[in-house]
Amino acid sequence: MISEEQVKQVAKLARLNLTDEEVKTFAGQFEEIFGYIEILDEIDTSDVKETSQVTGLENVTESDEAVRKCSGDDLLVCSPLPKERKQIRVKPAIKK
Repeated sequence: MISEEQVKQVAKLARLNLTDEEVKTFAGQFEEIFGYIEILDEIDTSDVKETSQVTGLENVTESDEAVRKCSGDDLLVCSPLPKERKQIRVKPAIKK
């Protein structure tokens, strides 16, 4: 049995302001939910293999190798922004 005090405690933790009517309603709904869970607990699942997904797909990964596609100079040429000492000059984010 879920008491109204327990519902109020859960509501407090979730920062919900519930009316007394809502507390009574949720208490009944919690009872139904936990009753259903008790029914599921009666099912023997000892021979059931655990699954995280059922499509048969597997993670596809590539090797983690650093590959240089172009040089830093090539990238600098692409930018219309001003360059300084082989870096793109940007406006300061924090003003003094």
